[in-house]
Amino acid sequence: MKLRASDFGRVAVLMGGWAAEREVSLVSGQAVLDGLSRRGVDAQGIDVGKDVLQRLADGGYDRVFNVLHGRGGEDGVIQGGLEILGLPYTGSGVMGSAIAMDKYRTKLLLQSLGLPTPGFALINDEEDISAACELGFPQMVKPALEGSSIGMARADDPDQLRTAWATAAKYDSHVMTECWVSGAEFTAAILGRDTLPLIKLETAHAFYDYDAKYVADDTRYLIPCGLDQANESALQALALRAFDAVGASGWGRVDILMDGEGRPWLIEVNTVPGMTGHSLVPMAAKAIGIDFDELVWRILAQTLEAV
Repeated sequence: MKLRASDFGRVAVLMGGWAAEREVSLVSGQAVLDGLSRRGVDAQGIDVGKDVLQRLADGGYDRVFNVLHGRGGEDGVIQGGLEILGLPYTGSGVMGSAIAMDKYRTKLLLQSLGLPTPGFALINDEEDISAACELGFPQMVKPALEGSSIGMARADDPDQLRTAWATAAKYDSHVMTECWVSGAEFTAAILGRDTLPLIKLETAHAFYDYDAKYVADDTRYLIPCGLDQANESALQALALRAFDAVGASGWGRVDILMDGEGRPWLIEVNTVPGMTGHSLVPMAAKAIGIDFDELVWRILAQTLEAV
C-alpha cells in the first residue's frame, strides 16, 4: 500500500540542542522540516532544550524525526527518552547511538572484530601523552565524543600532540589520537540496508575539517568516486559491516580512508549525519535519483516499519 502523508500523523523534527554542533543541527533540521512539509507531512520543528520530553508528551506527536547532532541527540540520550514516551523515531536506537558516538569505543569494537581501523590511544591526562607517542607520527587528535571535526587537529611531533590534546580536551575530557593515514577519503551513506554510491572527498585543507565540511566552496565531492566497481563494492560492504558492528540502524554514514597501497581503514560511524546543503547523505542519494524530499520521506517511513 502506498504511503500517504497522513499516515505519519503529527511529526516532531528535533533540532538544535545544546551540543557543540547546535548550529549545524539547526540548519539540518530546517532542511528536513521543509522537505517533509513539501510532501504534505504535518511536521513541526522543535529547538530542543532540557524540557524536550515534556514538550513532546504535551504536543500530541505520533513520531519523531531526529536531526540532533552530537551529545544529547546522537549518543542514546534522546533515544532513551523517546523509548520511555513510546514515540517511534528515526535512526539508531539507544545502544547503536551510544556506541557510535564514542569514537574510542567504536574503534575498540571494530578492532575486536578484526575490522581495519588505524592504531589509536586514549589520552585522559598529560601522563598519557608519552604512551600515545609510541604510535608514531603524524597523528590525528580528536575529542572522543564530538562530531563535525570539532576540536580535531593533526600532530607531527610530541609538542604538537600536547597542544592538540589541550585543545581537544576543552570539548571532552576523553581525547583520542590515532595514526594518520595518507590517502584518499571516502564516505558511505547507508539507507536502510542499502549502501549508497561512495563519495570521494577532496579538500585543500590538511584534512576534512569543520570549515571544509560546512563553509568552504572548494571542497570536491566526487560521484562516481573513481574506484572500479569491485573496489567500490568492497568498501560498501565494509561500511555496512562497521554500521552493523556498532548496532546502528535506519540510516547513517561510515567514513573510510584508503592508504597509498589501496588498504581501507575505517574511521568512524555517524548515526545522525548532516542534512545541510553541504551534506553527504543527500548527495549520495541524489546520485541514484533520490531527491532530498524523497530521502527524508524514506527515512521517516522507517518509523512506521518499527511500530
